[in-house]
Amino acid sequence: MKIYRKSLLTLISILSLLVLFLPGAAKAQQSGITRTDLQRHDISVAGYEAIQVRVDFKPGIEFGLHAHFGEEIIYVLEGILEYDIEGNPPVKLKAGDVFFVPAGKYHSAKNIGNNNAAELATYIVEKGKQILVMKEQDHSKNKL
Repeated sequence: MKIYRKSLLTLISILSLLVLFLPGAAKAQQSGITRTDLQRHDISVAGYEAIQVRVDFKPGIEFGLHAHFGEEIIYVLEGILEYDIEGNPPVKLKAGDVFFVPAGKYHSAKNIGNNNAAELATYIVEKGKQILVMKEQDHSKNKL
């Protein structure tokens, strides 16, 4: 009975995470981007949590304009990535470089190298909200 209960709780936890990540993850998997959830923890600021995700990009692949309900701290693990935050010039980063994306700022990331690229993304975001929101053509539809 204990094994059944533990398995059921594990299944519920996995399904809960899928609900949060599915829209972004489904698009990412189809476009040559793989997101690997690493950890998620409550932090000392009420209503916020820290989430770490490894994001792998195939050569030439871009993750389009999107925003988060909190800050994103990026560490480039491998390859060369170009980040574009709306209103700023693009920034090219290589393995070992870091990047900060302010809350609510639409941004994109593209692998501009000939090999795979990867980043470690750490999000400090509001609990219970989507991890990301894609920007649509109509700018009025996806405001944070």
